[in-house]
Amino acid sequence: MEEAVTPAQAAHAEHTVDSIVVRFAGDSGDGMQLTGANFTDDTALFGNDLSTFPDFPAEIRAPAGSTFGVSAFQIYFGSDDITTSGDAIDVLVAMNPAALVTNLGEVVPGGLIIVDTGAFNEKNLNKAKYDVSPLEDGSLDAYRVLEIDIQSQVIAAVEPYNLGHKNSLRCKNMWTLGLVLWLFGRDKQATVENLQKKFASKPDVAGANIAALNAGHAYGETAELPSGIEVYKVPRAKMTPGLYRDINGTTGLAWGLLAGGQLADIDLLFASYPITPASSLLHTLAARKEFDVTTFQAEDEIAAVCAAVGASFAGSLGITSSAGPGIALKMEAISLAVSAELPLVVINTQRGGPSTGLPTKTEQSDLLQAVYGRHGDTPLPVLAASTPADCFDVAIEAVRIATRYMTPVMLLSDGYIANASEPWMIPDMAGYAPFPVTFCTEQEGFSPSNRDPETLARVWAKPGTLGLEHRVGGIEKSYSTGNISYDPDNHQKMTDTRKAKVDGISRDIPEQQVALGNATGKLAVVGWGSTFGAIHQGVKRCRQEGLDVSHIHIRYLSPFPANLQALLCGFDKVLVPEMNTGQLVKILRSEFLIDAVPLNKVSGQPFKIREIINAVKAEMAGS
Repeated sequence: MEEAVTPAQAAHAEHTVDSIVVRFAGDSGDGMQLTGANFTDDTALFGNDLSTFPDFPAEIRAPAGSTFGVSAFQIYFGSDDITTSGDAIDVLVAMNPAALVTNLGEVVPGGLIIVDTGAFNEKNLNKAKYDVSPLEDGSLDAYRVLEIDIQSQVIAAVEPYNLGHKNSLRCKNMWTLGLVLWLFGRDKQATVENLQKKFASKPDVAGANIAALNAGHAYGETAELPSGIEVYKVPRAKMTPGLYRDINGTTGLAWGLLAGGQLADIDLLFASYPITPASSLLHTLAARKEFDVTTFQAEDEIAAVCAAVGASFAGSLGITSSAGPGIALKMEAISLAVSAELPLVVINTQRGGPSTGLPTKTEQSDLLQAVYGRHGDTPLPVLAASTPADCFDVAIEAVRIATRYMTPVMLLSDGYIANASEPWMIPDMAGYAPFPVTFCTEQEGFSPSNRDPETLARVWAKPGTLGLEHRVGGIEKSYSTGNISYDPDNHQKMTDTRKAKVDGISRDIPEQQVALGNATGKLAVVGWGSTFGAIHQGVKRCRQEGLDVSHIHIRYLSPFPANLQALLCGFDKVLVPEMNTGQLVKILRSEFLIDAVPLNKVSGQPFKIREIINAVKAEMAGS
């Protein structure tokens, strides 16, 4: 069915594409994240599949016009399945010279660049290291450039609201959004409603932003745009019928934890300390007290994890979160939970390291820390989410494993997953099997060391239960009585038991499946975490060219699925893309003695589809 277009759009050249990448870029104070979020909402409502990539500067408020202060929001949307935020940029909105110079290298030849000429003054050009304006020296001849003095357009549009010059310019992102909505035939009503809600207590601000939005949209309808500037038409995606909403990784984790608590029929205590990019999880859960969750912002990372461990001892499920540096601080208390055999969910939203590193950029370099990074032999299960939507199910699974096996569980996300968003079909919770927690209440024969013969999990008795008084702690305990024991043979047995308990989880998780392609062949591309989207698209395109390549994505990183070794041995070669220096490769080599080939990227940016394609073709050529 043909999409309807307005008469004004029909008067302009129209270009139909299956998918497209748009990036909004400007100063951190230019509202690019809000612009991108609103455009995402409007695109989702239109019916496109999509994936987004908010790219933040590390500085809280970098100097205006500086290259290191550029904030960007990228969205890849189309009529096919979209699993990544895209590669090269088709449409770049550059609000100043710094935004242009930092993003120009990613724009496809012939791509459209929309620039605010009002920001291309001598001062801003100097900050971006331009000797001559790129709008005048011919350096943009390979692109289609739409030059608009957005600043003057905005000031004229919002003049009736008497905001003053500075506040008026704060509406320029909405003017730009209006133009881009027109360019892609998007309805602006959802954005109008969002602005009315956001600024309900400031009607003049709401009115000015809406006026700017309408003015930008009207500019597209009425202006005589330069030759070659086309209206884009991106058909709706064919998606499974259902109720959808836009979701990012933080929301997916939060709702998954809440759902897991309901399925386990247990109260949650979420104790955390703010750290980028994990802080939003605390903010999200703090607003959901109706789902039996208590949130606690501790004074530091150690206090947060200790509070969570204490909550689990008391009969709630303790949950804590951080990024790599904070997880390192929590490790002693996590080891305490392993020794005391208490359930605990630990969420690591990874970022670039080491130390403070790249706090707003993405990386997945904490895998070895998650699997091995504690003192002593301290095994615990490790899971990894692969997409924002996947976060929901992985969080539920973390709760299930923690409560069933009485163990801490490490759940790995990263900055890309946390901030990226995609359409998510809201699931029917009736399809999720409950796994209610059973507390010990039987006095006869009680000992805190009693174990389930199948899972090896020790019993969970709430303190204060009559006749079930007990103690657990970090000092080694007798296998049979739970009392403190320094016996060497007992320590051997307890160490073996803790390991056997975690190893046994492999019998309780699904076998590893192939995400795309055949179960045997010439090459398997094996990934984990947020590399899913780029690998999936890269492998799909290579298969369309007839290459014998498959995609395997691992959710359960410790223990591995029981069939993983046999599955990997069915391929001639194994390629492992990771945003680190080769951590999963090390584990696969040591566990399975396979000659896995690393593909490493540690730039703070996610993999591009073309990087996966090039690596696959290089490996296939060398076969």
